Amino acid sequence: MASVRKRTWGSGAQARQAWVVDHFDPNGKRHIRTFSTKKEAEAFRDDMAAQVRSGTYVHDRESVTVAEAGKLWIDQAKADGLERSTWEHYEQHLNLHIAPFMGQEKLSRLRPASIVKFQEALRSASDKIGPRSPAMIKRVTASLGAIIAEAQRQGLAATNVVRDVPPQMRRGKQAKRHKEKIKVGRDIPTKEEIRTLIDKSEGRLRAFIITAIFTGLRASELRGLAWDDVDLERRTLTVRQRADQWGDIGSPKSEAGRREIPLAPLVVNTLKTWKLQCPRRGKTKGNPGELVLVFPNGAGNPENHANLINRDFDPLQLANSIAVPRLDEKSKPIKDKDGKVVMQTKYAFHALRHAAASLFIEQGFLPKKVQSLMGHASIQMTFDTYGHLFPTPEDDKKAMAEMQARLIG
Repeated sequence: MASVRKRTWGSGAQARQAWVVDHFDPNGKRHIRTFSTKKEAEAFRDDMAAQVRSGTYVHDRESVTVAEAGKLWIDQAKADGLERSTWEHYEQHLNLHIAPFMGQEKLSRLRPASIVKFQEALRSASDKIGPRSPAMIKRVTASLGAIIAEAQRQGLAATNVVRDVPPQMRRGKQAKRHKEKIKVGRDIPTKEEIRTLIDKSEGRLRAFIITAIFTGLRASELRGLAWDDVDLERRTLTVRQRADQWGDIGSPKSEAGRREIPLAPLVVNTLKTWKLQCPRRGKTKGNPGELVLVFPNGAGNPENHANLINRDFDPLQLANSIAVPRLDEKSKPIKDKDGKVVMQTKYAFHALRHAAASLFIEQGFLPKKVQSLMGHASIQMTFDTYGHLFPTPEDDKKAMAEMQARLIG
């Protein structure tokens, strides 16, 4: 049993008080925890009692810190064979965003309010990185939840407080309401811009852009695409692998990433032409080499993503005025020493993936088909990103009117 009692010490103006929880652990050992309010003490007593009954109680001395649990989480990710890019991403979350703000906190002492306080600290951070964006806070909180989940699995945590944060304490829904939807001309190239990118590009870059626009493949999937997975006779392409930022070949992001995509005639014809010029791996003076990757570097190996953008895609945009003014912190155009406005590329390469999705939707593909082609793990992901591009009730009414007109005039 656990009891809550009030403790007072000192006298007069110097008197101080606190609330003490006197309890025994499952091994019969007595412990005392002190709280500043009766409400906190009673909440701990009730929470601890529930943990004792369920056999999940972990005392402070047996608990680990958030930083220690984070290291265990990353070690497990490595042991599970996750890609280097994945566990290095985990390390960044732990070292840059989690450990500096709550690394020394014991898992046993965390409560839902601790998570809210942590998020507020990130939101108003004054370190070298500065305040974290709502999107970053959401991702980091998810990583913290994964850390605690792994600690739970290893018997080092009783509950996952990240998942226990009540809805009324969350700010994500409000942030989500104000998130801008992707838009043609800002996030998605217009059809005129798409035609310009195709018409003004040559060789590998032209084949790369055309394949991206008509398949929706991620840049990593394009860089890891093998000729063995392209059937030009059947006019299909199968996604089985991807190349990470170090050029290591691995599996797609998720099981949904493994998919077969039909190819438009332009893609087929472009790839047939490009295949005759494509660099081969292991090519020497007396050896023609092996045709492995569809879009490799000059040595036939995975192309570096930064090189692809900095040497090919960005210069193509700038050369064809697909650009916008570079702005300063006050959203004013930056000018060079001659007084000319400095321009920067209008789109990231991911915009071509958005373009593909918008074309699929415009063609009338159903949401589940779009999800499949894009390799999304869930239909919700498809709707969250592209839901506003699908036909609306007003579009349906217009279609009904057109159907009537065709039938009876």
